[in-house]
Amino acid sequence: MVIAAPAAAKEITVKMLNKGAEGAMVFEPAFIKAAPGDTVKFLATNPGHNAQTIPGMLPAGEAEQKGAMGKEFVLKVGKPGIYGIKCLPHASMGMVAVVQAGNGPSANLAEAKAVKLPPLATKRMTAYLAQAK
Repeated sequence: MVIAAPAAAKEITVKMLNKGAEGAMVFEPAFIKAAPGDTVKFLATNPGHNAQTIPGMLPAGEAEQKGAMGKEFVLKVGKPGIYGIKCLPHASMGMVAVVQAGNGPSANLAEAKAVKLPPLATKRMTAYLAQAK
């Protein structure tokens, strides 16, 4: 009898940067594919950033989470779907990210696209959500 071992959960690292490939105030990478059970670790590169979930951009039943300023934030990926992430003080400067858990299409993609964000955050978020297939 063969028993399949479950796939090992991964840890994915994201940096919170003042300047990156996309310009000022970014998460790198800003679009993350994960699987339920994975963890996404957001590393603070300086004390001026945090990472937290965006209300309305979470799979149904998932609780909002908020990291402290200048501290590492670990998002435990639970249910499949879209998890929107922002840096609270820099969201207006476009500092947002998307974690897509599981294989798409994500059940909450339409809701995530409907969330109102500041203009620069909307521009980046639209591009990231376009990658969620």
